[in-house]
Amino acid sequence: MEGGWERARDLSRRVGRGVAGAGRATARAGKATAGGTVRAGKATAGAARSVGRATRRLTHANGADRTGLGRLIELTAGNSAGDTLVTVALAGTVFFGVPVGEARGPVALYLVITMLPFALLAPFVGPILDRFRSGRRYVMAGTLFGRGLLCFAMAAAVGPQDLLTLFAGALGVLVLSKAYNVSRAAIMPSVLPADITLVSANARVALFSLVTAGVMVPVGAGLTLWLGSATMLRVVMVVFLVAGVFAVRLPRHVDSPDLEEETPEEGRAPRWRTLLQVGPAVAEAVWANVAIRLFSGFLLFFLLFLVQDKAVPWLAPPAPDPFFDLTKTIGVLALAAGLGGLVGAVIANWTRNHAPGLIVLLTLATTAVTAVVTAVLFGLWAAVAISVVTAFAQELGKLALDAIVQQEIGEEVRSSTFGVVEAFLQLAWVFGGLIGLGLSLTESSTAGLVTLAAVLTVTLGWLVVRRRARIRTAGARARQAAAHAAAHAETAPYAPPEPVDRTKPLTNPP
Repeated sequence: MEGGWERARDLSRRVGRGVAGAGRATARAGKATAGGTVRAGKATAGAARSVGRATRRLTHANGADRTGLGRLIELTAGNSAGDTLVTVALAGTVFFGVPVGEARGPVALYLVITMLPFALLAPFVGPILDRFRSGRRYVMAGTLFGRGLLCFAMAAAVGPQDLLTLFAGALGVLVLSKAYNVSRAAIMPSVLPADITLVSANARVALFSLVTAGVMVPVGAGLTLWLGSATMLRVVMVVFLVAGVFAVRLPRHVDSPDLEEETPEEGRAPRWRTLLQVGPAVAEAVWANVAIRLFSGFLLFFLLFLVQDKAVPWLAPPAPDPFFDLTKTIGVLALAAGLGGLVGAVIANWTRNHAPGLIVLLTLATTAVTAVVTAVLFGLWAAVAISVVTAFAQELGKLALDAIVQQEIGEEVRSSTFGVVEAFLQLAWVFGGLIGLGLSLTESSTAGLVTLAAVLTVTLGWLVVRRRARIRTAGARARQAAAHAAAHAETAPYAPPEPVDRTKPLTNPP
C-alpha cells in the first residue's frame, strides 16, 4: 500500500514538474510573441514616420511650406481619401451597383439619374462661393463637415436599403466634393510659390490626390469587407471631420478681402460666367477639354460593353485568348486608365512650360492620333494604349485648363467660372458615355473609334484655326498700336527739359 502511495506521489511530482515546465515555456513563448509584436509595432511606426517625413519633404518642397501650398496638398489628399472611401463603402449598395451586366437601357438611365442632376447643380456652386471669398477656409471646411454628416445619414440608410436617402446623400457628397475642388482651384494663385508654375502646382495637388486614392481603394475594400458598409461610412465621417479641422487651419492669406460692389454707373451686377464671357484663351482650353472628356466617357462604356458582349478579337469565339478572360480584361483596362492619369499628373508636375494653352492642344492632338491608330490596329494592347493615352490627356489637359482659368479670370468671378467649366466637363462625360452605349450596339470597334476620332480631329482643326486667327489679330493690333504711337511721337511738339536747380539737394543721390 505504501509503495502505491509513493508511486502516486512520484507521478504527481513529475506531472507537476511537466505542468510547470509547460507554463514556463508558454510564458517564454508569450514574452517572445509580445516582444515580436512590440518590435513589429515599432518597425511599423518607424516606417510610418519615415513615409510621413518623406511625404512632408515632397509636399513642402520649392517653398510650398512658406506659402501654404504644402498644407493645401495634404488637405486635398485627405479630401481624396474620404471621397474614395465613400465610393468603396457604397460600391455594394443598391445605389452604387452599376448594372454593367444588364441591358444598355438601365445603364443609360443610371448615367442620367446619377450624373445629370449633379452637372445641373454645379453652375450654382460657383456664384455662391464667389460671395464668400473672404472666408474660403471656412467654405472648404464646411464642404468637409457637410460630407461627414451626409456619411452619417447614409450609414443609417444602408441597413434598410433606403434608396432615397442614399441617392440624396451621394448626390450631396458629389456636389460638396465639387464645391471643395472649385474653392481649392480658386485659391491656388494665392498659395503659389515663386519657383513653381500654376501647371506644376496643380499637378502636384493632383498627383498626391491620385496616389492617395489608389492607396485607399484596397484599404477601403478590406475595411468594408471586415466592418461592413455602414460602419465604414461612420469611419469616413471621422475622416471628413478631421480634414475639416485642418481646413480651418490653412493660412489666412487664402481668404480674399471682399471687393466693393459695382455702382450703377460702372455697369450691371456681375453675371454668371458662360463660355461666351470667359475670353478666347479660356474658351479654347474648355472646348479642347470637353472633346477629351467626351471621348473619355465614350471609351469607358464603349469598351466595357464590347468586352461584356465578347465582341473584341481576344475574347471572340472560336479562339478566345486563354489567359485574358472578361474579368482580367476589365482589370487591365482599369489599371491602364489609372496609370495614364498618374503619368499625366507626373508630367505636368515636371513641366516648366508657361504656355498651358499649347499643352491643351497637344493633349487633344495626341488623343486624336491614338484613336485613329487604335481603330486601325484594334486589339488588346491597342485598347490598353488608348486607355492610357485618354486618361493621360484628360488629367494633363484639365491641369492646364485650371492654370489658364487661374491666370485669365479675375478673382471676383473665378469660382463661378470653375463651376461652369466643371458642369460642361461633367455633361460632356455623360454625353460621351451615352454615345458609347449606342455605338457599342454595332459591335464594331472600328466604327465607334473612327466616329469619335473624326470628332476629335474636327475639334482640333477648328481650335487651331481659331488660335491662329486670334494670334494674327493680336499681332495686327499690336503693330497698329505701335504705328499709332510712333506717329503721335513724330507730330507731338518738342518740349525742352526743365532746367535743374542745382541749389537744391538731390532727393535720390547716387
